[in-house]
Amino acid sequence: MISESTKARFDREVAKFPADQKQSAVMACLAIVQQELGWVSSESEKIVADHLDMAPMAVHEVTTFYNMYNLKPVGKFKLNVCTNLPCQLRGGAQALAHLEHKLGIHAGETTADGLITLQPSECQGACADAPVLLVNDRNMCSFMSNDKLDQLIEGLKKAGAA
Repeated sequence: MISESTKARFDREVAKFPADQKQSAVMACLAIVQQELGWVSSESEKIVADHLDMAPMAVHEVTTFYNMYNLKPVGKFKLNVCTNLPCQLRGGAQALAHLEHKLGIHAGETTADGLITLQPSECQGACADAPVLLVNDRNMCSFMSNDKLDQLIEGLKKAGAA
């Protein structure tokens, strides 16, 4: 399930820490798994746990604490819309509702074509730019009016078709 090259990447992350603290590489190893598989399954959590000499539950606690880890397969594009209070006060809930309507799905779901997964998320640290969202946990989009949300979706659809 996990390739030897992935395990070698685990080892490079582990090497960044003192030998008795290799568990400190857990987040990096989970990110590597997600890059390879697109999500973190319970089987891959077990592989990470074994590699780092950790209890599988300790690894699972990390994957479930942070919303950057996908616990099930997601679409090609994952949209995390901030719904924390500051963003709520500046249109975060309305942005999420607009995307649900536009995509024909509810938060936590993926479009039928597998292209877009929509998720609410906690604070992304850009309250002054609200409403904000992250695309694939990497690209932040700020001041997301309905028009900007529509443009984003059209751009993602075009990119997904390419």
